This record gives sequence, structure tokens and C-alpha cells, in this order.
Amino acid sequence: MLRYLRIPLGAPLRAKARRQAREALAAAADCRGAQRRTRDRVLGLNQESRFAKARGLRRGMSTVDFRAAIGVSPYEVFADAIDAVKAGDPDALLGRGNPLVMFALSSGTTNVSKFVPITRPFVQDYRRGWQVWGIQTLDARPASHVGHFFQIASNYDRFRTEAGVPCGNISGLVQSMQSPVVRTMYSVPNACMRIADGEAKYYTALKFGLADANVATAMTANPSTLVLLAETVGRRSEELIRDLHDGTLAVRDKIAGDVWAKYGRLFSRRRRGRARRLAAMAERRGFLSPEDFWPRLQTLAVWTGGSCAAYLDPLRRAFPGVTVRDHGLSASEGRMTIPIDDETPSGVLDVLSHYFEFIPVEEIDSVDPTVLEAHELVEGREYFILLTTPSGLTRYDIHDVVLCTGFHGTTPLLAFRHKGAYIASVTGEKLTESQVVAAVAEALRGRDHRVLNFTVCPEWGDPPGYRLLHEERDAAFDPAVLADIDARLVAENEEYAEKRQSGRLAALSALPIPDGTWRAFMAKRQSGPGGSAEQYKHPCLMPSLEFLPEFRREFLTDRVATPGVPVQ
Repeated sequence: MLRYLRIPLGAPLRAKARRQAREALAAAADCRGAQRRTRDRVLGLNQESRFAKARGLRRGMSTVDFRAAIGVSPYEVFADAIDAVKAGDPDALLGRGNPLVMFALSSGTTNVSKFVPITRPFVQDYRRGWQVWGIQTLDARPASHVGHFFQIASNYDRFRTEAGVPCGNISGLVQSMQSPVVRTMYSVPNACMRIADGEAKYYTALKFGLADANVATAMTANPSTLVLLAETVGRRSEELIRDLHDGTLAVRDKIAGDVWAKYGRLFSRRRRGRARRLAAMAERRGFLSPEDFWPRLQTLAVWTGGSCAAYLDPLRRAFPGVTVRDHGLSASEGRMTIPIDDETPSGVLDVLSHYFEFIPVEEIDSVDPTVLEAHELVEGREYFILLTTPSGLTRYDIHDVVLCTGFHGTTPLLAFRHKGAYIASVTGEKLTESQVVAAVAEALRGRDHRVLNFTVCPEWGDPPGYRLLHEERDAAFDPAVLADIDARLVAENEEYAEKRQSGRLAALSALPIPDGTWRAFMAKRQSGPGGSAEQYKHPCLMPSLEFLPEFRREFLTDRVATPGVPVQ
């Protein structure tokens, strides 16, 4: 009854979201004007900060003056000011009317944590973008309005700075700010974000997810997470059903004592009737399938661009017939796109949130690169994206490469391609992660193979070449498949083709690694302050020649390989 009562209770919220969606799409009709107004607003928020005053950044300045005041800026440009804010001096970077809410942690392509200031206006823009995405996604499938969301968020308050500012993940903050009416739409309680252990968090969330037959939208950043969750249900269905029936929790020992003391009764909730129905489903089919436990599931909301595209085929096999909707290019530093169609990584640039600039990929190393505003992009071209945000980052190089796939009005539609750091060039071939992902996906398509994780990396030799690391159970990478992948890279990348034909690059080869190695690798990369299990993107291309020797030393030395699999 509650899910139908929510329709009239949520009517004002849906009306507000639809109004915001109309405003966002109307702004897209005049990209140049909307972006100039956004730049003025953003600069005005922080123009009284010491950082802005030292550079002459202010509301109303021209594009020429703006670019002359500050160049393209990596994180290091803001590091000292951010350290001052962390210590309790917000005036170093932020204006007085732009209060700090938290720091989002981002490790980017390194293991060094970046502290990204999150201010109240930033959060308002971020939430508006999500609401625009959400209402359009639900309206595309009206039955979803009476269904629930399955989503796992990360903790926004993992620890605090010396000034007492929470540090963590912005998704947790946004979820904690939801209204009581909106919270009734979510299967997994906010308390789950307090569970630090990744396996325990997923298992506990699954227990709540299995208890809810009304899930209509399953949302997580990386599609591999949903694939692994579906596999976990199949592998541990008896445990999950028993815990649901008895009010127990198999991962109890992995939950911190203070978290259990506060939320243990919630985590131990019983659903005996639901458990009996699930047991009957499992007995009838031999295992629990998403088609059984989530019969109303209509949308899988995941990232579909970049390396995440490698996991879409396994996702569709795990959830057959369910629509996939990309939830947009976003990061700790800001939300960049809002997809308005299904089954595509492309989204319209969120011109009301931040001011964006773009550098053509071929000019990123130039001392004086061409810098374009959003309305100046060209369809079919790739660009590095720069952000100027309400949180004090100005002309910030997030190091993301995007592809302009078209326009909505005069505003570009953009699809994420890869991080700029993920370009390998041992002999000048400039192989990109997106090229690797596409080649592997196409080579495996039609062969009915399931591969969740792999990494391609260069290896020095005579001649040098690339190795494809995969776990032993992923036996899909036989010589024929490797040759197919290599041929596709030759067809896609002219420089790679020339180096292969001239003998300066060896053919792609495989390196089988023991099962479980990727799990250890992920745990290591997620263990730092900026790590986030939900937003983890497995690197499908590691460009450094040092990666493979370091990987061998850390993950393969003294490990017992699966029988028949050499640790080479």
C-alpha cells in the first residue's frame, strides 16, 4: 500500500523535478549564453577568496581575461589553498557565502588522495542534475514510479579533517539528504554505507535487496558490481535466504563493533515470508535468478563508457532484457553530463552546473593549445575537459577524455572515452584504453565468453609488445581470440598497425594469473582514503612499462598458482 500512497505524496517532488528538467533542456538550446551565466555565477561565489583575489578572478570578466588570469590547472595549483581549508581557513579558496559541507576523496589515476571541496551551492547543482536524470529515467518507464531503487552508496563521513569537516564520498551525502518520501523508494538503508568492509557491505545490501520484490531500478557506478552481486546471489543464496528468515547475518564478524551496536537490529531484520518464497524460487530453478527475485526490474543505471563498456555484455547476460541507462559522466569534482536516452554513454553537457572548456586531444601537450567553449566543439572529435566549479576549482584539468557525439540544441552530447593517463605509447603507437576495450569486447562478442576483468600493459623486449593479464578461469583468451584482438587494434589505430607491420611491436600475448588476483589488486587500490568500491574502475590499460614488474612483485611472487597456470 505504501508504494501506491507514495504517488500522491511524491507529486510535488516529481513536478519540481520535471520543471528542472525543462529548464535544463531549455538552457541546452543556448549553450553559449547558459555557460557564460554559469561562469559568472561560479566566479562570483568565490571572488572574495584569497586564491581568486591573487589571480584577479571575478564575476563579469571576459573569456580572454579569464584565461589570462589562470592557466589550465592540475590539482597541485589548488593544493596549498585546499590544505588551508582543511585546517579551518575556508577564505583561502572559498567565498563567505559559499559554505563548505565536506571533502570528497578522489584518488584519480594515482594512489595519492585528492581532497575536493564540496560546498552547499555545489551540492545543490549536483542534486539538481541527479533529479533531472532521475525524473527522465522514471518517466521513460512509468511503472518505475511505483518501484524501488537498489543502490549502494559510500560513506560521506569516513573521517574528519583537523577542522572537523567530513571526508568521504559525495554519493553518501546526497543519499543522506533525501526526503523521507524519497527514502521510501530505496531498498538499501543509509546505514549500509557505514559498513567499511566491502564484502560485508555488499552482502548486507543484498540481504535488503532480496527482501524487496518491488525493485524497478538497480543503480551502481560500475556495471561489474551488479554482475558480481548477481553472482553472489547465485553462489550464496542459501546463506542469504537463511539470514533473511532467521534474522542473522553471515558477515557479522566483518562489521565494526560501533556500527553493529548502532545498526545491528536493522541489519538483523527478519522477512520469513519472503525467505520462504525465495527458497521456493531457488528450488524450482536450481538457483536464484534476478528474473525471480526482482520481477519488476526495468532499468540498470550504470556507467557504460570507457573501461566500463567491457562489462556490458556480462551485465546483459546476468539481467537479460533489462534496459541499460547510463547515469552520466560524474566524478568527485563535479557532474558533467546528463544522459537523456537509453543504451548510450552519451549525455547532454550539464551547462547549469559548471563552466566547461575543452582541449583537442592532439593538442594536450602543446605549450599553447587551442581551448574551446562547449558550443565550439565538433561532432566526432575527442577532447580533454576542464572544469570551473562552485567549489573553487578553476580551469581544472580532470584529465578525462570525452567524445562529442552530437548536439542537443547548441549543447554538445558527450561520451566518456578514458582517463588521459591511460594512453600507452612504447614505440609511438598511442594506444588508448577505449581502443583496447572496444577490441576485446568485439573479439569476445559472439563467442559466448564471460570475462569480468582484464588488463593490457606494455612489456619491454626485442621487440616490445603488450600483455593481456587475465585470471585462469577466464580461458577465453586463447590464441585465436588474442589474434582477433590484435587485428582489431591494427584496424583501429594506424600507428599501432604501422609498428606491428614493421616489426617494432610484437603481437599481443596473454599472461594468465591465479584466480583471485584481481580481487587482491582491487582491494589494494581501494584501501587508500580515496578508494571507493562502488566507483572503482578496473584499469583495462596500464600504460607504464613499470606496471608489469611491480605487479609481479606484489601480486604474483610467492603465490600459489592455480594448477596448470604458470606464474610467468
